[in-house]
Amino acid sequence: MTWSADQERREVAALAARYIAEGGLDYGSAKSKAVRELFDGRAPRSAIPDNDEVDEALREHLELFDEGHAERVQRMREVALELMAQLAEFSPLLTGAAWKGIVSEHAPIHLQLFHDNAKEVEYWLLNRNIPFDVDTIQHFQRKPDVEALMFEWRREPVLMSIYTHDDLRGALKPGNQGPVRGDRKALLARMQETS
Repeated sequence: MTWSADQERREVAALAARYIAEGGLDYGSAKSKAVRELFDGRAPRSAIPDNDEVDEALREHLELFDEGHAERVQRMREVALELMAQLAEFSPLLTGAAWKGIVSEHAPIHLQLFHDNAKEVEYWLLNRNIPFDVDTIQHFQRKPDVEALMFEWRREPVLMSIYTHDDLRGALKPGNQGPVRGDRKALLARMQETS
């Protein structure tokens, strides 16, 4: 059977979405695994979906197979609102799954903080006796990787990536599908649209 490039992209996106929803894989790993399974690892470049296409497939997958999805989105957004209020001094923006409204079971609340001293964010957590892990994450503007802190807040996984205050200037530019992150006010507006 011969597939068109569009069919190939849709198949890869659908399988990648399943791996994200059921296995907690990141987008890159999920797409790679889907390509290996569908094409023995040798898919033409035209068969690789972009992240927006995977988002759409993930949204469809969660609507079909995850009865608790809407409640999970609501809960994570409420927790994000509370945490963003607590972290106001660090100019937090919500991005990722909770912002998009496509929250798989394994997705964390992803906050991006904009402050010139990452240690102050760590002290904020330490002063509240919140255990955390430290890693790095790719910068959203293709600059060097930034520090990322992982912890739990109100029983929800949280990933906080820490950028300089100067990075805030380019952070609110919309992507192909609209805003890719937002502050508390934008999140509240988004929540009102869906309620």
